[in-house]
Amino acid sequence: MSEKIHLPCPDLGCGSSDAYCWNEAKGVGHCKSCDLGTWVYDNELWARHGKQGKGFKLFGTDNGHSVSGTDETYFIPKDIKEPTGGTFVGMRGITSSTMEKFNVKTDGDKQHYVYPSGGVKTRYISTKDFSASNLRSDELFGMNLFPVNASRIVTITEGEVDTMSAWQMLSQGSTYTNPVVSLPSATPSGKLWEKCKGWLDSFEKIILSVDNDTAGAKVAETMFDLFPTKVYMMDHGSHKDANDFLQSGDQKAYKSAWWGAKKYTPAGFTVGVDAWKKAILEDNPYEYVPTHIEAYNLGGRGWIKGGTTILKAPPGTGKTSLFRGIQHDLVMKKGQKVAVLHMEEIDGLTGRGMATYELGLNVNTKEDQDKNGIDTDKLLGTIERIVVDENGVDRFMAFTIDPMDPIKSCLQQAKYAISAFGVDYVFIDHLQKLAYMAGTSTATEELTSLIVNLNELCVRKSVGIICISHVNEDGKAKYAKSIEEEAYVIVEMVRDKKADDFQERNTTYLSIDKNRPFAYTGDAGALMYDPVTTMVTERLGPREPVTENTNDF
Repeated sequence: MSEKIHLPCPDLGCGSSDAYCWNEAKGVGHCKSCDLGTWVYDNELWARHGKQGKGFKLFGTDNGHSVSGTDETYFIPKDIKEPTGGTFVGMRGITSSTMEKFNVKTDGDKQHYVYPSGGVKTRYISTKDFSASNLRSDELFGMNLFPVNASRIVTITEGEVDTMSAWQMLSQGSTYTNPVVSLPSATPSGKLWEKCKGWLDSFEKIILSVDNDTAGAKVAETMFDLFPTKVYMMDHGSHKDANDFLQSGDQKAYKSAWWGAKKYTPAGFTVGVDAWKKAILEDNPYEYVPTHIEAYNLGGRGWIKGGTTILKAPPGTGKTSLFRGIQHDLVMKKGQKVAVLHMEEIDGLTGRGMATYELGLNVNTKEDQDKNGIDTDKLLGTIERIVVDENGVDRFMAFTIDPMDPIKSCLQQAKYAISAFGVDYVFIDHLQKLAYMAGTSTATEELTSLIVNLNELCVRKSVGIICISHVNEDGKAKYAKSIEEEAYVIVEMVRDKKADDFQERNTTYLSIDKNRPFAYTGDAGALMYDPVTTMVTERLGPREPVTENTNDF
């Protein structure tokens, strides 16, 4: 038979052990649990969730993976050999049976921690140094031992030893499964949250057993943004971590602290001289990145972090073109990470728009690309250079929202982009589209709530959120005056689309109407749209006449 059934899902975020099937003849697979579809392309296994999901690469088949599913652990790379030497040795209060549960072997001075897809982290006992072999950054240690819905509660620690210690203490005398996992590092990557979000979200409560330090606080805040109703924080008291409890013989105290975990909230007090000095030295109020518009920088200084910026204008004023120029400048020239929500264009157009700015040639459509002599390889190479940096780290991304609950979904996606991927700026195009999707009867209330929550997010995370807002006949933000009241910076855009002069017809004038951080209001420069390249650049003083050789925007 070419059909293999009852296989484990290759996406560890699902966790199903028997819902996946693989058709060997067709080279495709499907998981009935998470609706994951898979296929082989260019010697790599690709996948997507549902028919509308975005495709993503699971792994390469040329490194020893067996996509045919001939054994139950087919998604473990066969060229990664689990340590064959060593035995399950109890140490630091952890029993040999617990070591066996988590497949942790000790071989002389080496202790090997095997992660779900076969990568190995090795700890050198005498020096406490670490090395890694084929270790991925998007998996939780121990995650493969506990399937989705294995329990109501999952516990997360910051290290493998703490994971085994916590599991041993919680499981002693208990009939419950007690899933416990650990992060691969104190500063997990965005890919980790993307891969594990579904698995973590299957639990009702997420209890954090992490160190009381800066790294632990950052993990807690990230988890709060991703799972705001599920995150609970343990108070370790005088103990540093779970293993400290175990080695001190305080198993009962750990269980009590676990049961007494409090719902996490980032709110708190700044009290005392040390706390205020720390705030002065570490907080950077209204940090900003200079724009690519010199006249704007004279008064507005740049695109601020720590608050929202609203670009407001009637339709057809060039807001999206300006957005594209801002995004390209931030990513390619200012070293910033950017996430965008463009609700009125598909991802392909967003990508082509960014490539247009990078190439200096119009490649917004296939026809434009061919006309300007840009072959597909060059276009794709340009896109690759834009979306990831020289280290392969994602720096430009687009996100979508749930059309059934657009306001809430927009806030959640913004939080996810900031917390999981560490973006510096989020762009939303445009606010009124959210109101249309939500139903205009509640638009004022919905948009007010959104802008207030976006500002809170900006302040807490020191990021910038830049939104487009359409205006009504009076020139005010459509549907919600509160948008202007709550915004930190408001930039008005004006363009005479009916001007007789071609150059004037394609010029957009900027003015800063509100500037909470830096006070300046007034002229902020002018932008000239080039209908040939479809790019906008700053208009500086008189220019030579522009030949009208195509339709303007």
